[in-house]
Amino acid sequence: RHQPHCHRLFEMCAKEGRSGGRLVALSAERAGSSSGFSLTAEVFAGNMGETRNFGDARIARCIPPTQPARRRVAMQYIHCLNNISKFGTDLLTDAYELTEDASQASGILVRSAAMHDMQFSETLWAIARAGAGVNNIPLDRCAEEGIVVFNTPGANANAVCEMVLAAMLLSCRDIVGGVEWARGLKGQGDGIEKAVEKGKKAFVGPELRGKTLGVIGLGAIGVLVANAAVALGMNVVGYDPMISVEHAWKLAQSVRHENSLDELFAACDFITVHVPMTDKTRGMIGRRALSLCKKGVRIINYARGGLVDEAALLEALADGRVAAYVTDFPSDALLGAKGVICTPHLGASTPESEENCAVMAAAQTRDFLESGIIRNSVNLPAVDVAPVSKPRLFCIHENVPNVLGSITSAVAGFGLNISDLVNRSRGNIAVSVVDLDDAPSEKREALTQAVKNIAGMKRVRLLGV
Repeated sequence: RHQPHCHRLFEMCAKEGRSGGRLVALSAERAGSSSGFSLTAEVFAGNMGETRNFGDARIARCIPPTQPARRRVAMQYIHCLNNISKFGTDLLTDAYELTEDASQASGILVRSAAMHDMQFSETLWAIARAGAGVNNIPLDRCAEEGIVVFNTPGANANAVCEMVLAAMLLSCRDIVGGVEWARGLKGQGDGIEKAVEKGKKAFVGPELRGKTLGVIGLGAIGVLVANAAVALGMNVVGYDPMISVEHAWKLAQSVRHENSLDELFAACDFITVHVPMTDKTRGMIGRRALSLCKKGVRIINYARGGLVDEAALLEALADGRVAAYVTDFPSDALLGAKGVICTPHLGASTPESEENCAVMAAAQTRDFLESGIIRNSVNLPAVDVAPVSKPRLFCIHENVPNVLGSITSAVAGFGLNISDLVNRSRGNIAVSVVDLDDAPSEKREALTQAVKNIAGMKRVRLLGV
C-alpha cells in the first residue's frame, strides 16, 4: 500500500542521479508505533542529505554517499542492431555514444537480428542480447575471438508466462474459432441472440482446474508458469535435472518433480516446454515422446519452434493423440492445420518486457566495458568483481597451464604489485582479472603489449586508467 510513496522516492533519486548518482539500496521500517514507514534510500555518488516527506508519517531519509563516484572511462561506442528501448540506452552515460557503424563499436545491443554472417571488428568486446535466446549469435566464433555474449534471462519471464497461460486457455476452449464465428453473425439483427445460443456448443472445451500440467524446464519462465498453474488449481509436474537452487526455492511446494521425461509425458493433460534450443533438445517432442502422451494432450511451445518435431506433431494431431498445439513460431506446415494455433512470436512483446530486457542488456554491457564484470554470459565464465577503482588488467585467454603465471610474471617485470586476482574458466576459455596497486602512464602501453604477447592470450584491456 506504500507503493506510490516508493515511486515518488525513486523519482527523486532519479533526478539526483542525472548528475551522476544512482540508487544502490532501499529499505523500509515501521515508524515507531504509527502505521507509516520510513523509506531509506542510499544513493551512490548522489548529492543528497536532506529529509523529504512522502505522505503522512511516511518519511524518505537520504543518506550521504559512502562510496566513490563511478570512474569516468574513455568514450565507448555502442551499436544497436535492432530498436532497443530508450530505458536501456538511457543507462549509458556521456562516456558512451550510439553509432550506426558497427565496425567502431565496443558493444552491440541486439534483439532478433541475425549475426552469423557478420564480421566482427577488433574493437568489439561485447554483444548483449535483449532476450533469452541466442540462436541468432555465433557463440563459438565470439568465444574464439574473445567477444563476450550476454543474454537477459528472466527479464521477459512474466510476459512469456502470461502468454503461456493464454495459450492453455486457447487450447481448451475454441476461443479463436468462436470469435471468428461470432463475427459472421453481423447483419442478423435480432436473430443474433438465438444464433449464439444454438451455435455456442461447437466451441465447448474443458477447464484448466484439476488438470495436470507438465512443465519441461524450470528456469525463470518455467517456475512462473508452474506457480501460476498451481494458483489456477492445476496439478503441476516439473522436469529439470539442472534446476538451480535459486529457482528451486521459488517453486511452489506442491509442484511434483519428475526424474524422467517419459513419466511426465505419460502423466499430463497439458505440456509446456521452456528449454533452450540445442542439438540435444532439438525435436525433443517427437514421435516417441508423443506416443507416450495421454490421448488428447495439449502442447504449448513458447520457447523455440525446433523443440517440437512438426511432422510427428501433425501426425499426432491427425490421429487424435494431440488435441491442440499452440506455438509462437508459425511455419508453412503448421499454418491452417486443424488443431494448431500460431501466434506471431508475441511471447515477449510487451513494453514492460522490452524495457526490462533493454535495461538488463545495457547494464551488463556497461559493467563489462567499464569494470570487466561478466554476468549472464552464454559463452564466457561469470566474473563477479567489484567496480573498477584502480588499474585492472582484463584478459581473455585459452584455458591452458602457465598463462596465469605468465601474466603475473609480466606484471612483476614492470615492477608493479598485484593487489587482487580473479581467474575463472568455462570449457577451453578462461578470464583473468588482475588488479594493480598502480600503473604509471609510461608503463601502460608496454605492459598491455607484453601481456598480449603471452601464448594463448586472446584479448587484453587495461581498465581504470
